[in-house]
Amino acid sequence: MSVIRSTALAGIFLSSLLGVLLPVNPAFAELPSDSPNVALTGRVTSPQEGAMEGVLVSAQRAGSPITVTVVTNQAGLYSFPADRLSPGKYTLRIRAIGYELEGPAAVDVAAKRAVTADLALRKVDDISSQLTSTEWLISMPGGSEQKRPLIECMSCHTLERVVRSKFTAEEFVGVLKRMANYANNSTMQKVQARIAEREVPDDRARRVGEYLATVNLSKRDRWDYALKTLPRPTGAATRVIITEYDMPRSTIAPHDVRTDAEGFVWYSNFVEPYLGRLDPRTGAHTEFAYKLPKPNFPAGALALEPDHDGNWWLAMMFQGGVMKFDTRTRTFRHYPLPPELDSDTAQQSMVMPRESHVDGKVWTNDVNTHSILRLDVASGAYERVDPFEGMPIGANRQHSPYGMAADKNNDLYFMDFGDESVGRVDAKTFRATIYPTPTSHSRPRRTMLDDKGRLWFAEFAANKLAMFDIERESIKEWDAPTPHSYPYDVYLDRNGELWSGSMSDDRVLRFDPQTGKSIEYLLPRQTNIRRIFIDNSTTPVTFWAGNNHHAAIIKIEPLD
Repeated sequence: MSVIRSTALAGIFLSSLLGVLLPVNPAFAELPSDSPNVALTGRVTSPQEGAMEGVLVSAQRAGSPITVTVVTNQAGLYSFPADRLSPGKYTLRIRAIGYELEGPAAVDVAAKRAVTADLALRKVDDISSQLTSTEWLISMPGGSEQKRPLIECMSCHTLERVVRSKFTAEEFVGVLKRMANYANNSTMQKVQARIAEREVPDDRARRVGEYLATVNLSKRDRWDYALKTLPRPTGAATRVIITEYDMPRSTIAPHDVRTDAEGFVWYSNFVEPYLGRLDPRTGAHTEFAYKLPKPNFPAGALALEPDHDGNWWLAMMFQGGVMKFDTRTRTFRHYPLPPELDSDTAQQSMVMPRESHVDGKVWTNDVNTHSILRLDVASGAYERVDPFEGMPIGANRQHSPYGMAADKNNDLYFMDFGDESVGRVDAKTFRATIYPTPTSHSRPRRTMLDDKGRLWFAEFAANKLAMFDIERESIKEWDAPTPHSYPYDVYLDRNGELWSGSMSDDRVLRFDPQTGKSIEYLLPRQTNIRRIFIDNSTTPVTFWAGNNHHAAIIKIEPLD
């Protein structure tokens, strides 16, 4: 963005950008700049390149939480549809690696006529503040096994914070041990400590610290390796409108984002005791507060899933158990863990109520004991199964049931995020079956089940997308097109295309598993994506996700 410079070192980022109020008109992409359907247009140029393709131009009206972004075409031209910008004063920003605006850019958008605002860019002297975590990983020397531990850092902050640090290898040992005792549901805006401390072996911390000291500024004033960047968008990747909706507080961390039948967008707040709702038609924001069952423990919920009746269920993380929000009565009901399971380390990150109407049972997990839990909604009682019983576990083999999906019989399918497997638990017998992925240590993460009996999931550590065919009991994998992008989640749309988001590369991937062709849409600023959702009711389909670190919800509308 106009030097939307990353300030991860200080833990502060620019506020969110975009917003879209009305449905996309795919024909807009072909509108001439003097069309009455265009509100704002112009050309983006620089002395080095002339007309510049693939520059993101963002417009935010004064006082509005909504910002709209479009991308310049091959001729350097950008255009905002008239139905996206109401009359008023707008601030313009850009994102183009290595460039910034010549000066502040503001424009008055008028009614019923196009306003022209050409933008001149200049080269920046230092691109380091513009690199994504993926670009830092591409730039750093070292092998994949040395870099792999860094993917955990991105849950809380970008890797710019790491590479700008001046810790020595020995100092990193203490830093890494301290960081391991922050809760998963922490952001730089709200850091939360665990109640139960975790031990990090000295040898592991020292090994990671020794590598980090070779890529940071502990021994030098400037990095002695070349800073490599990904190319700007071209072609189909420029044919998109992106919208961001700012939340009213910087501490809000939208984790899972889902739409309902009425067009509202709901989200789980990862660090605060609220269920949030956005009206994308107006930008209006509503929060539904719940009492913390364990007030002294880290706050916030992770998974957000609907049941058959459209009620919302939250996985309560360190608060113990799961929570149901009745959308009719606007009331919460907490289903606490029994005392024998409710330890200081208990953590429920997942919940799967989708087929609970079949047998009255809701699935969840316990991260600490690598267990699957099943709640009887009527009685509030929990059952527990260890799906990894008898399997190796130790320093080099960890297990952690994570992303969940249920079939029509309420049989559960889950990802082993700690290791490399897809798991299944039979709802009637509680028998567990484990299916290893073709790639070892793949760490599969979130998942979805389509209507053809195929389970689609992200292989986080392997940098792959994958599909488990339930009937054939076979797994197929596809490499993500950009190295070190580490997909967090995947969603299959009605056209058979896969969508994925990431915590590291500020891009959204659209991938055709039949042809292997892909499009990556660059986002207007640093964006930490977790769970994604595709609205198949629109044409083209619409992508939704939260920016977990920057209190915003993003919407992507491809123009074809």
